[in-house]
Amino acid sequence: MSYGYFAEFYDSFTDDVDYDKIEKFVCSLLSREGINGGLLLDLACGTGSLAVRLSEKGYSVIGTDLSPEMLSAAQQKAADKNADILFLCQDMTQLNLYGTIICTVCTLDSLNHLKSLDEIKKVFSLVSLFTEEGGIFVFDVNTLYKHKKVLGNNAFIYENGDALCAWQNSLDGDTVNIELDFFSETENGLYERYSESFSERAYGLRDIESALVETGFEIIGIYGGYDNKPISDNSQRAVFAARKGRKNG
Repeated sequence: MSYGYFAEFYDSFTDDVDYDKIEKFVCSLLSREGINGGLLLDLACGTGSLAVRLSEKGYSVIGTDLSPEMLSAAQQKAADKNADILFLCQDMTQLNLYGTIICTVCTLDSLNHLKSLDEIKKVFSLVSLFTEEGGIFVFDVNTLYKHKKVLGNNAFIYENGDALCAWQNSLDGDTVNIELDFFSETENGLYERYSESFSERAYGLRDIESALVETGFEIIGIYGGYDNKPISDNSQRAVFAARKGRKNG
């Protein structure tokens, strides 16, 4: 999906995301791997909240996203922080960089938007292609548990300031179909309605592990969140850390 109308409301309805926690997790992991700077890719960077934080930590950041609207918000956010970030409008399954990177991060279940395990492998293969030997890949996915027990066939209402979001899910196997309706108050007191729809698919952890190994990565760890705690049966998010394998000889 490309997040058209959603881009306008994204930050206001995701203000509970702890980007500082994610940034600390990523930076701590990279430091343990002896990486304290260099070229870093924020894959599916959205409105750039994490990209800006990582730039402020001294990394040279590239942010890619499929949505021009999300990238527009990201560029404005980077400009407000005087962060020198290169933003590229790209589908993650068509990733094309100008050289190699030392790290890729892909957060907030962006990979769940991919429709098949073949697409997962294609993205991993492209990330591997552009990653230096010994480089790091950090990403998260929503788990099957979250799709079946939390998102499921449930509906949610979020209200923030002058806007309201009605979120309706329908579960189809391991895929959640999501319908979003946004209601934004105008200057004359009336409300405008915007709608978005998309799907997210959950993948088995073993399938993800196998895809990483097949595309040249060594798994460093699998966590139940951005806090170094081990994954469990009721974890809603799985965070993977992997290293690009070094060639022999």
